[in-house]
Amino acid sequence: MPEGPSVRKFHHLVSPFVGQQVIKTGGSSKKLNPADLRFMWFKDTQVHGKKLFLRFGPHEEMRLPEKSPLSEPLKYGDREDETTAQTQTVEPNGLKISDQPFMSKEVALNGEGTASNSEGDPQAGAVERWLHVRFGLFGSIWVNGFSRAKKANKRGDWRDPVPRLVLNFDGGGFLAFYNCQMSWSSSPVVKPSCDILSEKFHRGQALEALGQAQPVCYTLLDQRYFSGLGNIIKNEALYRAGIHPLSPGSLLSPSSLESLVDHVLDFSANWLEGKFQGEQQHTQVYQKEQCPLGHQVMKDMFGSPGGFQRLTWWCPQCQPRLPAEGQLQP
Repeated sequence: MPEGPSVRKFHHLVSPFVGQQVIKTGGSSKKLNPADLRFMWFKDTQVHGKKLFLRFGPHEEMRLPEKSPLSEPLKYGDREDETTAQTQTVEPNGLKISDQPFMSKEVALNGEGTASNSEGDPQAGAVERWLHVRFGLFGSIWVNGFSRAKKANKRGDWRDPVPRLVLNFDGGGFLAFYNCQMSWSSSPVVKPSCDILSEKFHRGQALEALGQAQPVCYTLLDQRYFSGLGNIIKNEALYRAGIHPLSPGSLLSPSSLESLVDHVLDFSANWLEGKFQGEQQHTQVYQKEQCPLGHQVMKDMFGSPGGFQRLTWWCPQCQPRLPAEGQLQP
């Protein structure tokens, strides 16, 4: 799924639509009925790690969201994937854009994993709600345009991707959401202290977590301590810090752990800034055959017992294993 810097960019793309009313909807989502959003007002947006939250509600005193630490990193540049504004009510592939209200009886899971009943017209109770968006591996948001097929599928068809949700606004623009899951929540689940791109990131908490007696590559992907950190950041930070991915944190020196956190934060911030400047991401070990020094890069699947196994790249020479790691090293 997209990592923290990408989701921050998505937040930046949708922010200009805050304060506008949804006038037409569409999309292929089954868990969320797009028609429920028609006539709702887009009131706010927040981002936390890999999660994006959008607040919708009936028309009241519209007030633009106050500046918060979560939105400050979004000041670097203009929107990407944006084309000339246009009013469009029919999607590619003949997907219908709804212009009629719909009474949904669907029950969706909210961000806390509890049931949220979306029965009836969302405006009837005049209740504001947050739409929690979780992106898949190739999840994206397009502004005033649709994603197009870049190659034929296995059947040889050049079929354009179908958006999960399309929101047309009264200002003339629209948003198209791809490869994502959406559910309603009463409030956003936001904890800046563990968000790697937040000014309130708690460094001490992260260092304490990394010091556990388990491989640091497991801890880095734990969103409770490093929200927004994904496989790319994991591999790059470990290489730049010179730490073998299976090194138990309890055996690493305090300076090594400090260096690892520094590289996590620096790489993430530079990646985000590069996105706003239109620069390509440059990795040193992720999906590489050789490291920058010309050494052969190793690749294997690592993950905590009972958890997801993730591809990991490392350089045995630049990231030597610790002597006590023998039984962990494949």
